Amino acid sequence: MRGLLPFLTILSFTLWQCSVPKEKIPPVPEMKTTGKKIVIYQMMTRLFGNIKTLNKPYGTLEENGVGKFEDIDDKALMGIKELGITHIWYTGIIEHALLTDYSSFGIPLDDADVVKGRAGSPYAIKDYYDVDPDLAVDVKNRMPEFERLVDRTHRQDLKVIIDFVPNHVARSYHSDAKPQGVKDLGETDVNSKTFEANNNFYYIPGQTFQVPRGYSSLGPNSFPTKDGKFDETPAKATGNDQFTATPGVNDWFETVKLNYGVDYLNGRKTYFDSIPDTWNKMRDILVFWTGKHVDGFRCDMAEMVPAEFWHWVIPQVKALNPEIIFIAEIYNPHEYRHYINHGRFDFLYDKVQLYDTLRLLINGQASTTWIPGIQQSMAGMNHNMVHFLENHDEQRIASPFFNGDPWKALPAMVVSATIDKGPIMIYFGQEVGEPGSGAEGFGGEDGRTTLFDYWGVPEFQKWVNGKKYDGALLSDEQKALRQFYGDILNLSRNNAAISSGDCIDLTAFNVGSKNCSDRIVAYARVSGEERLVIVSSFNGNPEHVKIKLTDDVIKAFGISPSAQYVGRDLLRSGADIGLSPESSFELDIPPYTSFILKIKQ
Repeated sequence: MRGLLPFLTILSFTLWQCSVPKEKIPPVPEMKTTGKKIVIYQMMTRLFGNIKTLNKPYGTLEENGVGKFEDIDDKALMGIKELGITHIWYTGIIEHALLTDYSSFGIPLDDADVVKGRAGSPYAIKDYYDVDPDLAVDVKNRMPEFERLVDRTHRQDLKVIIDFVPNHVARSYHSDAKPQGVKDLGETDVNSKTFEANNNFYYIPGQTFQVPRGYSSLGPNSFPTKDGKFDETPAKATGNDQFTATPGVNDWFETVKLNYGVDYLNGRKTYFDSIPDTWNKMRDILVFWTGKHVDGFRCDMAEMVPAEFWHWVIPQVKALNPEIIFIAEIYNPHEYRHYINHGRFDFLYDKVQLYDTLRLLINGQASTTWIPGIQQSMAGMNHNMVHFLENHDEQRIASPFFNGDPWKALPAMVVSATIDKGPIMIYFGQEVGEPGSGAEGFGGEDGRTTLFDYWGVPEFQKWVNGKKYDGALLSDEQKALRQFYGDILNLSRNNAAISSGDCIDLTAFNVGSKNCSDRIVAYARVSGEERLVIVSSFNGNPEHVKIKLTDDVIKAFGISPSAQYVGRDLLRSGADIGLSPESSFELDIPPYTSFILKIKQ
């Protein structure tokens, strides 16, 4: 959700001592695994199949185009699958506030003063029980079109992840698709009180919401409903914990905060002795989408919702589908263990730790000796971390705002994919070096592919090739880049040492022994007879390195002093590199290159 807004310090919930209602809740089932690593492909669904190329800033749907559910056909899914993908995260599925007029279909037109961009933020949910009408060829049949996409995805032996946005909703939230008997969010609220445990929202009694000064998403007078006013009395608290009627332009002012029984303005006192109404409503939403056969939820800003809710709700959803996965977007490492052990999440974002360090390494601003410390701090939960180099919140690698050269990020991609058992994720277009160029609209020129506006994604469209999905328009360099991504993702998914084995660090010892510079990272992965030594260089110059195996690795590998061993590179070189009698490899590493050495006698 962080999107284009400045990162706001997340205040941790200190709820360890709170009593959880003693209801009969099924225990968390053990996750069934196939021994394969989870490999996630995040897709901004409305951009994926769009082949229009006008790219007019703030362009309308008709001008700039929009991708549809039906664009993601079997050929597209096969092209994604060949990269080694196991799960597709379809971003922006649930109906959110936007400025295209669907009022003829019974969908109220949103007020431009509380919508960012023309296509709107996928994280300003307007109806939890419906899908985005932009994505449908036939708007009246939008839900069946989504259901067919889920079926197509499953037929390709791929799993479906969608967003669950539990912390906030659009200011215009109203469900016209909710099942019979379901009460809408806020429908029974007592809005004369700032806080009431069973209210769904927080209120500022006696005050009217004010559109932030300076907000001009579409320019002055360029949209009929943009008049600097939005009718909301009493005002509701804003999504990023702003308990004011006058949020700023850099706040999440297009959203309102949901109330999970935490009184923020009175010492964060909690009211969990009886289940808050919001808990029940959000559980029912998760159950609804589980019934649509989705296989996982990426939970937006999960740490802004109390861990007690997750502890309560996740087992209930897993009782319906034990294999469904929950991924938490979380940025406070001090809360990681709490949200895994108590909150019962399967996986968490590893943004603040590994992503931030790898980004610095790519740009020559960090030491590889930082990585062992990160891994040690994650002991016991390394397999719970989702690693990535791009997503919808982060700047594109090929953007000048990040690095500008996607090839320099390949050692970081190898580390992300191979250092842990946990999932690895890429963002659509990353595999062809999409730079996120252009001032698309609300976000401006910021190195990200737009979250808020209709747009074509030019370099990725070369792979789409008029919906042939054959990559015929890619340059040779782009084809080689995509092939590398396919190689490393397939290897990380299928190799037992990477998908289910142990990791033993070799970086600290070898950098400390002056066997290599601190631009080199090395570690071993082992599972039974599958033994790997992985070496990646973030050095812009060639480097001759000596990687000596530590006693721990020698023992884990079962290396015999009387035998001879060789490491065969599983990446492009295919070279055989001999292991010396003192259990070390010597190799010349070109700039920004990795070796994955399979140890054979």
